[in-house]
Amino acid sequence: MKRTAATLTLLSALLAAAAGCAPDTSDDDDGGDSGGDGNGKKVTLTLNWVPYGEHAAFYYGVEKGFYADEGIDLEIKPGNGSAATIQQVAQNKTDFGWADTPPLMAGIGEGMGVKSLGVYLQKGPSSVQFVSDENIKEPADLEGKSVAGTPGDAMYATFPGWLEANDVDPSKVKVVNVQPADKISQLAAGKVDAIMGFFHDQGPTIENTTGKTVDYILFSDFGMNVLGTGIVASDKMLADDPELAKAFVRATTKSWQEVEANQEEAVKIMSEAATEPPPDNVLANQLKDTLPLLEGDGGGIGVNSEESWQETIDLLSDGGMLKEAKKPADYWDASYAAKG
Repeated sequence: MKRTAATLTLLSALLAAAAGCAPDTSDDDDGGDSGGDGNGKKVTLTLNWVPYGEHAAFYYGVEKGFYADEGIDLEIKPGNGSAATIQQVAQNKTDFGWADTPPLMAGIGEGMGVKSLGVYLQKGPSSVQFVSDENIKEPADLEGKSVAGTPGDAMYATFPGWLEANDVDPSKVKVVNVQPADKISQLAAGKVDAIMGFFHDQGPTIENTTGKTVDYILFSDFGMNVLGTGIVASDKMLADDPELAKAFVRATTKSWQEVEANQEEAVKIMSEAATEPPPDNVLANQLKDTLPLLEGDGGGIGVNSEESWQETIDLLSDGGMLKEAKKPADYWDASYAAKG
């Protein structure tokens, strides 16, 4: 992996901010989605964001009874960003969180009592997206192009360093500052050549909006792969009820395994169960694009390797983001994941 000081410094700044005071929505009536029969232990899961294709396995598992079989009556709540979700887990305002790994590490560095029970999206979804006729295949192809990004988010902060790590002069790529909601419209109107974003979420939405085929290049394919989204629980939860945590992981892993083979049914279930999901065609493509991100070197869905965790720790700590670089076991408890 190529690394530069610019990449790591920018990543450090971003994630330090992400670990700070995220908005707390735990007391809001957020209209959580519940599909259980009410007979098991009532358990809440707070997502990293509002429902989209990445979350299909949870709705599928509820409908198919995978959580109920483990004695869990699951309520799925929308989130407001991974940092906010992790904060709610740390404060024991939700039983489990579905959140990104870098804010988790940042939170633990700030003293939050949380741990990952396993990352499921082991390949990061950060990307540069564009309509296919731009014919962009690698970072060098972005020279002379305009790329829309939002100041303060992860991709905006790491983009210059990522370019440098791939021998591209950042000054040769024009970055256009836009609000998150304006990215798609800017691309659709041809005002920018590309946008920074999560391809498995935004890409299908752009295609649905513009009617054009969207392509992308992943940060993770070009030297910057940080472990992505997974299950987070509080230290208190793990001390008080480790069997519940094991049961939740088992049900979630089974759901992902089944969803891979039953994507069409999973889309239908989530479309009917979730509050304000994307259109079915968008949801289907989001799920399809999510599944390759499950691939890792741990030997199974949700089964991580110590090497992958160490790589992520090294990337973040080398830039000074972590006050003290801890061991993988300080961030991740491998005992809860099914073995590959």
